[in-house]
Amino acid sequence: MSESSYPEFIKGLPEADIPFDGVRGWLSQGESQQVVFFEIDPIGEVSTHTHGDQWGIVVKGEMELTIGEKTRKYGPGDSYYIPAGKPHSAKFLSFVRVIDVFGDVDRYGRK
Repeated sequence: MSESSYPEFIKGLPEADIPFDGVRGWLSQGESQQVVFFEIDPIGEVSTHTHGDQWGIVVKGEMELTIGEKTRKYGPGDSYYIPAGKPHSAKFLSFVRVIDVFGDVDRYGRK
């Protein structure tokens, strides 16, 4: 993975247990949500799936996100919201940094 631009206090958070090669994330756990600071290599497509609410913002790179039937490219500064239970998928064709907030308190465990 590329060198992280996240500050040391973020890289010092627990690493999230993410089931995809080429994806790394640092986990900030709240009582009712999780925040994950992701670094994602150009891994291609993450297939369609669902879970609780998700809000995110792209910090670096570009990704393609399909939410329901709508597909859009997102770049630095773009944010997105995926309602709970809404089918979605993503394509990562370049290195990407995103920050995601999940409504599921247990979306990811610690590595």
